[in-house]
Amino acid sequence: MDDLVSRYLRPGTLQLGESPPLSLYVHLPWCLAKCPYCDFNSHASPAGGLPEQRYLDALIADLEAALPLVWGRPVVSVFIGGGTPSLFSPEGIDRLLAAIRARLPLEAGSEVTLEANPGTFERERFKAFRAAGVTRLSIGVQSFDDTMLGRLGRVHDGAQARAAIEEAAEAFDTFNIDLMYALPGQGLAQLEADLATALSYRPPHLSIYHLTIEPNTRFAVQPPPALADDDLASDMLDLIVERTAAADLKRYEVSAFAREGHRCRHNLNYWQFGDYLGIGAGAHGKLSYPHRVLRQVRWREPQRYMAEALAGRAMSNDDEVPRAQLPFEFMLNALRLREGFALADFTARTGLAVTAIARPLAEAEARGLIARDFERVWPTARGFDFLSDLQSLFLAPA
Repeated sequence: MDDLVSRYLRPGTLQLGESPPLSLYVHLPWCLAKCPYCDFNSHASPAGGLPEQRYLDALIADLEAALPLVWGRPVVSVFIGGGTPSLFSPEGIDRLLAAIRARLPLEAGSEVTLEANPGTFERERFKAFRAAGVTRLSIGVQSFDDTMLGRLGRVHDGAQARAAIEEAAEAFDTFNIDLMYALPGQGLAQLEADLATALSYRPPHLSIYHLTIEPNTRFAVQPPPALADDDLASDMLDLIVERTAAADLKRYEVSAFAREGHRCRHNLNYWQFGDYLGIGAGAHGKLSYPHRVLRQVRWREPQRYMAEALAGRAMSNDDEVPRAQLPFEFMLNALRLREGFALADFTARTGLAVTAIARPLAEAEARGLIARDFERVWPTARGFDFLSDLQSLFLAPA
């Protein structure tokens, strides 16, 4: 590991400023069943049960080995994602968080998020996660409509989703509800019913994603019928924006809506091109050093990951982000935010002068996709609607 640190610290062409905020991502890869739309590194639970303790041993070994890479840097947030992390016992999550606190300097009041699915819900379980140190729960509801849930291959029903939210509201000061729209056969009335149900719980945070057909999923091989066309999807998004605004949820990112004081700190760090250490099967990380930005990936298959991590070799590969790709990498994240980004942060977090993006900024402004002043750049309403087009302006020339 000392050799790795030396390699990361060697001279290079970039001159980065102070290290950006650091987050920790922990991947727990198992689910009750693999959803047909999911392209995450998730796996159906083994028939013999989760290898919970061995996997936790591997995570702790992974973290131990990675400490020299982030030595002394405070951690602003922890996100335990999956998979379905709520399949792990509260005792297991308590062990994990205790191990993290013992090895990393978590900032006072740091956010600790756990993803949970209603299909794993048991009364009092969420309170036990809260007692273990989780401060924020993110509940993968997707829909309250049993027909829609069936088409998505979800293992829970609407009643379980409502019960899980009620329990989360009792146990946590802040929580998130995940919804999806443009579902197979979904119309505006059905989406409106989902929104009304979700908003009736006055969630501090709401994430709403358009269903997309991703490669290497069952839906890619056999697309579901009656998917929403572009016009219907656009009308759905208009409805979402209207209803959330009326419920005092501010849209601060393309798919994220929050009440004052309840924005997701962890995701904000991603979108602001902060750093994150990723541990767990298939976890990705991004770390900045004085002369380079690094991407890291852990072994993807859970059994291989456990074996390699316990042997001190959790990382499968690491790559330096090429200088020419840094503007696009930055904009892929920062332009998702309603408030955009500070020009000073672009320089500090990429090591590049603002002149490196002068031409695409001018083109984006001419096309009405951004607005800017001397300090900040932010997407216009049109830029939000055509975000992929806006981001692509910053791709490195072929």
